Amino acid sequence: MTLQEAQQQVDEWIKTTGVRYFSELTNMSILTEEVGEVARIMSRRYGDQSFKLGEKDQDLGDELADVLWVVICIANQTGVDLTEALQKNFEKKSVRDAERHQQNEKLQ
Repeated sequence: MTLQEAQQQVDEWIKTTGVRYFSELTNMSILTEEVGEVARIMSRRYGDQSFKLGEKDQDLGDELADVLWVVICIANQTGVDLTEALQKNFEKKSVRDAERHQQNEKLQ
């Protein structure tokens, strides 16, 4: 699935099953909540915190998909073409970081 297809499918789902988009501000709050869920799993699985009883089977992929879903909703609502935005972001990073990472002693 391309980013463009994902944006179209999310839009179609919102209009047919979800009834309508939440407001942009509500979606920003939902995004914050979903990123928090990812952080909680990451800190327990890969960091120093431990899982609470019954919490260990949390699906990181599902939580990352939730984050992506809300990002797509926000992009759709604000007229952002994620394919174009990501391409421009790659170009920006390629110019800005052309030698930066190769010269970073911490990454050697």
